[in-house]
Amino acid sequence: MREIEFKMERSGLVEVGQKVEIREGRLPYNYYYVVEPAVAMSGNFLLQERLYASYGIVKEILEKETGMYLIVEFEE
Repeated sequence: MREIEFKMERSGLVEVGQKVEIREGRLPYNYYYVVEPAVAMSGNFLLQERLYASYGIVKEILEKETGMYLIVEFEE
């Protein structure tokens, strides 16, 4: 299992335990991931850290001083 943190701008769009679809984006030297439909976005990952799963389960929703975050768990 692998967990990735995603930054979320609005609350109430997903729930803990929900299966979510992930879209991969590519930059010149990095990859990033978006919880569809544009619910939350990950940070950048190097090629060797690339995520190969296209679906994950929302494990936790966190409220921090810097905003709201999703923790999504993937089977790889």
